[in-house]
Amino acid sequence: MRMNLAQITKLINLPPTAIALLERPEKEITLAINIRVNENKLVQTTAYVCLYNTVRGPAKGGIRFHPHVDLLETRKLAELMVWKTALVGIPFGGGKTGVAIDPHDFTRTEKTIVMKELVHLIRHELMSGDYIPAPDMGTDAHDMATIFGETHIQECVTGKPPRVGGLPGREEATGRGVATVTKLLSGRCNLVPGKTTVAIQGFGNVGSWTAHFLHSMGYKVVAINDITGACYNPNGLNIPELKKSFTTNGNSLASAPNCNNIPRDEVLELPVDILIPAAAGGVITAKNAPKIKAKFIVEAANAPITDEAENILQGRKITIMPDILANAGGVIASYVEWRKARSGSLTPREETYSVIDTAIGGSFDEVVQIAEELKTTYRTAAEIKAVREVVATMYDRGWL
Repeated sequence: MRMNLAQITKLINLPPTAIALLERPEKEITLAINIRVNENKLVQTTAYVCLYNTVRGPAKGGIRFHPHVDLLETRKLAELMVWKTALVGIPFGGGKTGVAIDPHDFTRTEKTIVMKELVHLIRHELMSGDYIPAPDMGTDAHDMATIFGETHIQECVTGKPPRVGGLPGREEATGRGVATVTKLLSGRCNLVPGKTTVAIQGFGNVGSWTAHFLHSMGYKVVAINDITGACYNPNGLNIPELKKSFTTNGNSLASAPNCNNIPRDEVLELPVDILIPAAAGGVITAKNAPKIKAKFIVEAANAPITDEAENILQGRKITIMPDILANAGGVIASYVEWRKARSGSLTPREETYSVIDTAIGGSFDEVVQIAEELKTTYRTAAEIKAVREVVATMYDRGWL
């Protein structure tokens, strides 16, 4: 979902020059990847790199390996990073990389060869510090270690394993931020954790850590799904037990203990207090939005709600906490890792959590204040705060 600058200008004054600068990316690169990964397998595909806006700092954004990525998707995700970093006060801009391959079709060694070739093709952007990647869909800490191995510059990439200059707490950072936002929202709406039910769509890195932290905070996580199936227990799932079972059963929820197996997509429509879509984008549509029974939605995934669905949900008075705030824990931790790499300091896990909680908490309070002052949604309020930060920096840089 792209920023609706036309809607924003109805609520705050924006210079026409700023709008013109924000509507177009600064730099886009289309790359041909041609590499033999073994004696029988030649990879020929396309990669896309977008550095959308760098007024507040180097472009920050993950590397996505997915067979259906294209330039338009990469551009949208890069723009999203501009607003996410600005919203939580991180001195980065927004960027993204998409490589049109299915990582499941590659062995670890083959995938590493593809990543090394990508580093070769964008070496200037990495070595200059113009672009700082991180893991995204289809990539992980091992891939970020590969980037470091090719550049030998620790701060040129984040999301590395802790033993390779990475950050303790980075793996769970996005889930930590989602849980923190959920706690702040429920506190504001007088929801008691022990009586508050939560359904989480997705049990990957973000969904599983969100479940972990919410469970530790006392919330009743009653349902979780993934591509293999869904678990439901109205009395609350035992998340530590579920995570252990998930790992030992080949990353599958289909045979998880002490829960009822329900159709995967029913998780979105359960009668819970809070729904957290934490997997792919566009899962809440005009078709299923009328069936959603949750009173609150916290967007852990990027753009999980389509525009048409959002209009329906708003008409039904369902409160939405937007992705650019809810899932910003990852980029906050990335900044801590980048800062750690440049200074050589040691950062314990609890400090990572503390920085995430503080940044998320301050931004949440400001978003709520803007929403009340302008009588608008949390999404629009978050966008207004982010745009204000970017435009103010444009003035500071002499761009306006």
